[in-house]
Amino acid sequence: MTTLPESHRDLLTSRVVMLATIGSDGYPQVTAIGFMLDDDDTIKVSLNTTRQKVKNLRAHLECTLFFLDLANPLRTLEIRARAEIQPDDDFVFATRYSQQRGFDVRRMDRPGETRVVVTLRPVKVTRRT
Repeated sequence: MTTLPESHRDLLTSRVVMLATIGSDGYPQVTAIGFMLDDDDTIKVSLNTTRQKVKNLRAHLECTLFFLDLANPLRTLEIRARAEIQPDDDFVFATRYSQQRGFDVRRMDRPGETRVVVTLRPVKVTRRT
């Protein structure tokens, strides 16, 4: 696995990242999402299975995360990754994520909807300034 650079590790503490997936029409779909840097240095997200980005990732596991330093917009971190999708039927990860972020992601779900844990494994990391 590609390692995350120490020089840009502070960007991994931001609350939001841009996630680009490949849509069914072949065009990129970009969405701002919350994420969590897990203990094993992987980036994980909790996603509702009804969302388009989950459908996109199921069809194409390749995606890109883009971090922007708001204090210096020329300083960025791009992580091209391969997604691993696992069910979170008991909401174990969603609960852990919610506790860390201070926002219950399940509040956005309708009754009966489910979530998945998406682990993003870096394959290429590009940093700027």
